[in-house]
Amino acid sequence: MELLREGARSLGLNLSPRHLAAFETYYKELTSWNQRFNLTAITGYEEVQTKHFLDSLTCLLALPKKEGGQAIPDTVPVQLGAHPLWCIDVGSGAGFPGLPLKIMLPEIKLTLLEATGKKVTFLQHMVQTLGLQNVEVLHGRAEEVGHLPKHRERYDFVVARAVASMCVLAEYCLPFCHTGGRMVALKGEDAEEEAHAAEEAYTLLGGSLTAVKPLPIEGLRPGSHLVVVDKHAPTPSIYPRRPGIPSKKPLC
Repeated sequence: MELLREGARSLGLNLSPRHLAAFETYYKELTSWNQRFNLTAITGYEEVQTKHFLDSLTCLLALPKKEGGQAIPDTVPVQLGAHPLWCIDVGSGAGFPGLPLKIMLPEIKLTLLEATGKKVTFLQHMVQTLGLQNVEVLHGRAEEVGHLPKHRERYDFVVARAVASMCVLAEYCLPFCHTGGRMVALKGEDAEEEAHAAEEAYTLLGGSLTAVKPLPIEGLRPGSHLVVVDKHAPTPSIYPRRPGIPSKKPLC
């Protein structure tokens, strides 16, 4: 896990032997299950370290900070507030970025939301295998779960990767954020244009664009960015719309 260790160090993170052992186990289980269930196209040892694990950990740069402020730092801030962060990973797939975040910050309360049954089974297996506490694996769609009182506007930190365009992703994610919470999306080379094109959708859903943070970190996908959207007002009750509508009729 040397590539992951060095990449994490560039983010200001020091991975302990416990962290590295957990990521090693995650890699072995991912590649083993992938032979049967096709969870990911990226399976090489070095690529998984950088394009899955390290890529996920970049979300920590945008952790909500106690004192507020919009600037996204170059290294992970060492402050999480007085209470454990409630985090949801929307469209978690094989667990990215949610599970790497939980490995690094075991105190967060994490929900992994995934619509595909075989991936849900894998996520449940990984939570058990890694001995993770305070993790809920949900089999469902964001358009439906986003209306459930247990999950609607309950989260401090909503993360997503490679799920949809920002116009669609905002409708999936912002209903989960409480007012004062934050949505973070991992995006590629077109992040700047995509993020600004969705500003009307953020406003409609109670949010606003805070930052588009480039990630010039060795090993990541070229043009990697974090798109950060903060929640300032409740999301109107009609959102998210019923399953399939956000992708067919985007808000912008």
